Amino acid sequence: MTFDEKKLAALRAKFGGDSVGEIFDPKFAKVGEKIFRNGTRAAPYAGVPTFLSAPHRPVDPQNPDFGDLQVAIVGMPMDLGVTNRPGSRFGPRALRAIDRIGPYNHVLDCAPLFDLRVADIGDVPFSSRYRLELSHEDIERYVTKIVDAGILPLSVGGDHSISQSILKPIARKHGPVGLVHIDAHCDTGGPFDQSKFHHGGPLRNAVLDGSLDPARTIQIGIRGSAEYLWEFSYESGMTVIHAEEITGLGMPAIIEKTKKIIGDGPTYLSFDIDSLDPSIAPGTGTPEVGGLTSREVLELIRGLKGMNLVGGDVVEVAPQYDATHNTAHAGAQVLFEIVSLMVYSPAIKGR
Repeated sequence: MTFDEKKLAALRAKFGGDSVGEIFDPKFAKVGEKIFRNGTRAAPYAGVPTFLSAPHRPVDPQNPDFGDLQVAIVGMPMDLGVTNRPGSRFGPRALRAIDRIGPYNHVLDCAPLFDLRVADIGDVPFSSRYRLELSHEDIERYVTKIVDAGILPLSVGGDHSISQSILKPIARKHGPVGLVHIDAHCDTGGPFDQSKFHHGGPLRNAVLDGSLDPARTIQIGIRGSAEYLWEFSYESGMTVIHAEEITGLGMPAIIEKTKKIIGDGPTYLSFDIDSLDPSIAPGTGTPEVGGLTSREVLELIRGLKGMNLVGGDVVEVAPQYDATHNTAHAGAQVLFEIVSLMVYSPAIKGR
């Protein structure tokens, strides 16, 4: 094949002049119009770090004014519920420090921070750094104000015990919700060391609270030596897909199964970073070998476009075990994918 001099000349004429920043494709131009201002876009490494570089909106916890927000991203730096290595209290700060996530989601075809009214509203104000049960009350109280304002909460932990107290106010508004739970562990264990509020039991507690509908719950990526703790998942009617099954089933089949289980009812998405293999995400308190790849996780979440998503969380990033920052990077990417799903959720206020 001979070199095409005419094509090169045409490319130079179109892309090589003073209009090098112009986007000609109509689809991409619509995206560029949202993101570029005065010929540039915000530098990801500049300014005060926020989740996904979302605008920061300070909120008075006692009398919050959320304005016209549709999605509130909130940090929950609390890890009093861990059963192994602590440190996920630093997870929100680690995810805020990650740059170059988004702003365009080429698979879901959206720029969520421009397509929705989203802000980082800071962290839940905890009354005590020592008392786990009181911390759960603080979470429930704060998320109630978000939900009552008609805003979708997107939370960053912290350990996985936070999910129970997030689900309570969501269920008061929507009734028992469905759940897409991506994790190495079912987190449906019983009381442990005289407490039922640890990170191994939030979903058992949520079912017993009446917040979670087990028939509309699917748990994906489960593995490891704690299987004997998860009998509640099976007894209650949850669907469990072990990590060992994923290759045989294939992600498209798992996506279709997930859609069938959650239906079109209100559904929550909870992502534990330890669902990923520790070769990808070592920075967590309870790593389990044989986990999901980041590509599998992204395919799964993106495959749920259109789900009736009423909230979500990313939990268990413990940055002190994360020498390369890969774990926090993966967590921030998943956070971006969840807010991208919210662009298409029927639950978004004003839709």
